[in-house]
Amino acid sequence: EVQLVESGGGLVQPGGSLRLSCVASGFTFGSKDMTWVRQAPGKGPEWVSFIHFGGDSADYAESVKGRFTISREESNDIVSLQMNDLKPEDTAVYYCNAHVGEINYWGQGTQVTVAS
Repeated sequence: EVQLVESGGGLVQPGGSLRLSCVASGFTFGSKDMTWVRQAPGKGPEWVSFIHFGGDSADYAESVKGRFTISREESNDIVSLQMNDLKPEDTAVYYCNAHVGEINYWGQGTQVTVAS
């Protein structure tokens, strides 16, 4: 059974940092690209970042480029998102995503709130 479990969200002041993690299981993590997507209140999903299964390439939405860094630990089947210089507009539920077979899998999400 494929499972994605996110953690690391919370309340942080503008300019602060958080590190999100997603533990994957039930598939061959090392052979799958991984993605972070977020959804702010009242808005549709927004793609945030992607990392290639080899870890040798990554991409970011323009809104987070230069502030967020995606990484993966193959030994622990974890994909992480380091978020620095957080802004109120980063407030959202953050989900990790993997496409396995014909199915797009999502975790339960972790809430990030940026407010003073």
